[in-house]
Amino acid sequence: MIWVLAVFFALLVIGVPIGYVLGIAGVLGIMQIGGTEMLTMAPQRYFAGLDLFTFLAMPLFILAGEIMNRAGITARLAEFADALVGHLRGGMAHSCMVSSVLFAGITGAAVAEAAAFGSTMVPAMEKNGYKRPFACAVVVAGSIIGPTIPPSNLMVIYGSMMGVSIAGLFAAGILPGVVMGLICMAVIAGLGRRLQLPKGGERPSLVRILRAFRRSLSALIMPVIILGGILSGVVTPTEAAAIAVFYALILGRFVYRLVYFSDLMEMLVRTARITGVVFLIIAAASILSWWMTYMQLPQMITHLFLGVSSDPPIIILMILLLLLVLGMFMDINAILIILGPILGALAASIGMNPVQAGLMIVLALNIGLMTPPVGASLFVLSSISGESIERISAAMWPFVIAEVAVLFLVAYWPSLTLTVPRLLGL
Repeated sequence: MIWVLAVFFALLVIGVPIGYVLGIAGVLGIMQIGGTEMLTMAPQRYFAGLDLFTFLAMPLFILAGEIMNRAGITARLAEFADALVGHLRGGMAHSCMVSSVLFAGITGAAVAEAAAFGSTMVPAMEKNGYKRPFACAVVVAGSIIGPTIPPSNLMVIYGSMMGVSIAGLFAAGILPGVVMGLICMAVIAGLGRRLQLPKGGERPSLVRILRAFRRSLSALIMPVIILGGILSGVVTPTEAAAIAVFYALILGRFVYRLVYFSDLMEMLVRTARITGVVFLIIAAASILSWWMTYMQLPQMITHLFLGVSSDPPIIILMILLLLLVLGMFMDINAILIILGPILGALAASIGMNPVQAGLMIVLALNIGLMTPPVGASLFVLSSISGESIERISAAMWPFVIAEVAVLFLVAYWPSLTLTVPRLLGL
């Protein structure tokens, strides 16, 4: 067992892609159990890891986000957000955060949101007097709201693996996502005078707000369609994702007239690439997860945690610290697939609600997208803006602290997570 784990971490350290690391370590683990005769189990586990109908929702949500990005939704949502909060000190930063909350209900993907706002909001903020590292930090902080407010691909993965209601996880993410947006806006307000952030113009008139709302209304309806259908039980998450793609196509082609059918091939290829990477990780991780289960590693980890303390608050703290540290160095999809079932079961053993535990794990991993050295949203903003990761990271720590504070609220205050699901009977 030790040498399989040694190979896993050695390959990780030298920079082998995480999908290959998981697959190689998993195959070595299978061979350790039964030699080469057991190798026939590897392809079986590989395909079994993807044999879940709910996983089909992931590429569909990704495709819907691609179409909505091409349709210029970002600009319309930013216009509406600017009409609401653009007059405040640091108004463009506030607008970016409000836009992130609104956009989260469309894509649910942090990297997509970071790319969309990084290419539009960062240049605009820089032009209006914001320092580029701070502008990038605002976009990165807002991007992880995407996979917190539903739809969320991480929630789909976790719910499918653990048998937890995906609709319940979606409902649980709404309130923490909004709180995260508000606390990030509080950080912007607190930094406003010290960083001499530009102050917006005059308070907008009601007419301007209504005009901006009308222009973005068709985009704002999309989250209502997705969430309303899922939470009411009318459609499954997979069916809602298919509806989202259809609605996005109608909106982009016939309403905004910015999406052409000739663009579909490019968007389908991008969707296939993103989905292929995630599905490779899921399938390869299922082999390693089977080996870990056979070797009773989940029980060992559980006993290790309980050996330190049997006090639920201490165990929750250890889970959070483990996920936050791993999120700085590993792909969050891989962490979720390998450790999600183990930590979810551990949280359940101390009496934590499965929906609350799932959202806590997902949110902790989302924060890994914005922390160096391997945060995906960081790399996207650095690539788009040309700013160094070090300078973005230095400007981002107030937002990291704020969002970690929300994570601890989710972990230790069940009502924040469970109020909405209970109101909806989930």
